[in-house]
Amino acid sequence: MQDLTNGSLTAHLVRTSTFMLVSMVFQTLYVLVDLYWVGRLGTEAVAAVGVSSNLMFVVLGATQMLGVGTTALVSHAVGRKDRPRALRVFNQSQVLSLVVGGLFLVIAMALRKTYAAGLSADAATMKLVSDYLLWFIPALALQFAMVSMGAAMRGSGNFKPGMVVQIATVVINMALAPILIFGWGTGVPLGVAGAAIATLIAIAIGVTWMATYFVTSSAYLRFDLHAWRPEPRLWREILAIGLPAGAEFALTAVYLVIVYSVARPFGAAAQAGFGIGLRLMQACFLPVVALGFAVAPVAGQNFGARRGDRVRATFSAAAKIVIPAMLVLAIALQVAAEPLIAIFTADRAAIAVGRDYLRIIAWNFVPSGLIFVSSSMFQAMGNALPSLVTSFARIVCVAVPTIWISTRPGFELRTVWYLSVASVGLQLALNLWLLRREFRTRLDFQPIATV
Repeated sequence: MQDLTNGSLTAHLVRTSTFMLVSMVFQTLYVLVDLYWVGRLGTEAVAAVGVSSNLMFVVLGATQMLGVGTTALVSHAVGRKDRPRALRVFNQSQVLSLVVGGLFLVIAMALRKTYAAGLSADAATMKLVSDYLLWFIPALALQFAMVSMGAAMRGSGNFKPGMVVQIATVVINMALAPILIFGWGTGVPLGVAGAAIATLIAIAIGVTWMATYFVTSSAYLRFDLHAWRPEPRLWREILAIGLPAGAEFALTAVYLVIVYSVARPFGAAAQAGFGIGLRLMQACFLPVVALGFAVAPVAGQNFGARRGDRVRATFSAAAKIVIPAMLVLAIALQVAAEPLIAIFTADRAAIAVGRDYLRIIAWNFVPSGLIFVSSSMFQAMGNALPSLVTSFARIVCVAVPTIWISTRPGFELRTVWYLSVASVGLQLALNLWLLRREFRTRLDFQPIATV
């Protein structure tokens, strides 16, 4: 456990976000290396992995629902120096993750072929999507337990174990992927299914490894099977904070479904170009995501300690970090977009789609960075509903015009990217206005009565 209620806020943010960033860099490195190997299988294979990866946002939504609530409640308890409460939250979050992960596994496997048929541009892509998901869905189901354990550690201020496990699983995944995809040393090439099997093996190892941090008697947070009897009241507390955050990622999944649907008439090359561009854009957002993961426990512990001044200062410190970092990345992409896309595909049509996507979406980087930070502040204060409202407004502002314009003559995918840029500006304005309101209402702490 690390006390984040004293000392330099900027130092806390830099140190904790560095742990997250290192693990995310390795995770994204795996994603890009995996995409590189899959790209050697052809445009349809790249499109299939891109279509399949949309499910990651569904899982991100569900795991965020658990992780955000767990981080917030554990950090509040740690800030109050209430270890029994932190232990209860941790153990109940494990039970909840098993329930939700099991439900996801059953439902996703049942709908696997329907999903593949609904979003694939052609029959070849549909077959590859179905093959990939057969192994990828179980891998995603295991993520629920890993995210829940990592979220509790972050709430207690302990970031290092999650980083170590994440890096190890990524290295395992990277090593296994080409062996299973091309049959190196085995003589049995598995194609896109091999990439998914490598992911499943790596995550299974990671979950087992992460669990070992919670079995010793000296651990601040540890498994206690006596505390695994379901407590619906505590589940509601976790979900009350986490559900809006999870719904935000679900909205992103809706947005991606719409994009892949309107891109279908343009063929597998367009879907592949968008899929590659999306992966690269996600890589550019690593510093912001890492900072967001750091903001929530830092602000959360200070919120639990009733240090309103430090909660406000956490946002200011994070904003000063994120603005210059995302501005540099946005400028760099204007130059490097096409060469980056060309690393993963030789298809000129796919390169053109990916290049346009990255160059236009890059203008979102600074406002999106501030949105990430402000959303983490909402979560830290135990009310993620404002960021859900603003995300919903953004998706509506993109989805409704996109669906209508896609039916008109002369529709181009670039129109969707421009709509996205405008909608993010609207979301940022709403986020900052609502954050000021939350500061006024939730940080007006009354003095604690003494006897």
